[in-house]
Amino acid sequence: MQAILATLGYVLSPDRRRLLMIHRNARPDDVHFGYHNGLGGKLEPDEDVAAGMRREIREEAGIECGALDLAGTVSWPGFGRDGTHWFGFLFRVPEWTGEPYERNHEGTLVWRDVADVLAGRVPMWESDRHFLPLVFADRPRPFHGVMPFANGRATSWSYTEL
Repeated sequence: MQAILATLGYVLSPDRRRLLMIHRNARPDDVHFGYHNGLGGKLEPDEDVAAGMRREIREEAGIECGALDLAGTVSWPGFGRDGTHWFGFLFRVPEWTGEPYERNHEGTLVWRDVADVLAGRVPMWESDRHFLPLVFADRPRPFHGVMPFANGRATSWSYTEL
């Protein structure tokens, strides 16, 4: 399988109760329009996964990452607009410096309570609710998940904790 490699990071507040998320409200033609999401994007051909995560957070939020905790990976066959496959590396970002931007070209940066995100009280991809409990478990374990998509919706979810 050929896939677009990407990162998805969840920046935590110092007390670890809130997440810095992007509210994708800048472009109505955005496939993520109206949803909240972590920060991240496609890897560049010459960068490793950690460097790509740090670059994306710097570009999207204007902050510098300290520690990165690899939460897991997810394979999203068929996720892209044209049915392309995506493979994501998911991170928790517990340490960072700087002052986050208020917005970027994709939307508004907002702090959301982790509890509200996990309880479904924040508009986001319905499919994110499958893997986010693994990312924010009390005692998280690395995982790999597979979530095939068809017609813009997840068709199934399976995972293995490592």
